[in-house]
Amino acid sequence: MKVAIVTAASKGMGAAITRKLHSEGYQLALMSRSESVVTLANEMEAFSMQGSTDNPEDLRSLVEISLMKYGRIDAVICNTGHPPKGKLLELTDEDWMAGLNLALMNVIRMSRLVVPKMNEGGSIVNISTFGAKEPSLNFPISSVARTALSSYTKLFSNEFGSSNIRMNNVLPGFINSYPADQETIDTIPMLRQGTPEEVAELVSFLVSEKSSYITGQDFLIDGGLVKSI
Repeated sequence: MKVAIVTAASKGMGAAITRKLHSEGYQLALMSRSESVVTLANEMEAFSMQGSTDNPEDLRSLVEISLMKYGRIDAVICNTGHPPKGKLLELTDEDWMAGLNLALMNVIRMSRLVVPKMNEGGSIVNISTFGAKEPSLNFPISSVARTALSSYTKLFSNEFGSSNIRMNNVLPGFINSYPADQETIDTIPMLRQGTPEEVAELVSFLVSEKSSYITGQDFLIDGGLVKSI
């Protein structure tokens, strides 16, 4: 039996990842701010709790209860909400700190909690954004925080690769759980948005033994949107 933690699990990509891992036999521990996480957990025969990824005590409780219930943690999917948006110089210090807390510190805190418990190795997959590779003024805090996350992931992989604990980032483009306008869709070479299920397939690969020699990497899943090399 393998055990996976999924945060921000109640809808969109988080829910699709939850369903995919359940179909592959994982025991699941789910967290979301929304009450709907309880309904999803009941469907998946999983443990769930309401909480936020930017709250260190919620993360601690999630890990502790997961260990009490299942006795092990093999995979963690660090999904989260969206940092504040706005014009670059109009974003306040509070906005920037909230964004970093939500999109970078969540992974750092989760890593501290779970790595000492991954005695047989494990895989951490962080849901990032295409802005980590091609920063966008539409999402300035997210772009900066997720670029920092890519750097942290490299450092983590250097530190824990010998322990067979891997970390990779998934960088979605425009996923249809948040509908985009036609002008945006026209900038995507595949001329459509991605689906949460397509993201879930990539995450499933990255937590599986099929990706056992892959760590420290960013994986764009954006329909060709990012043009940088």
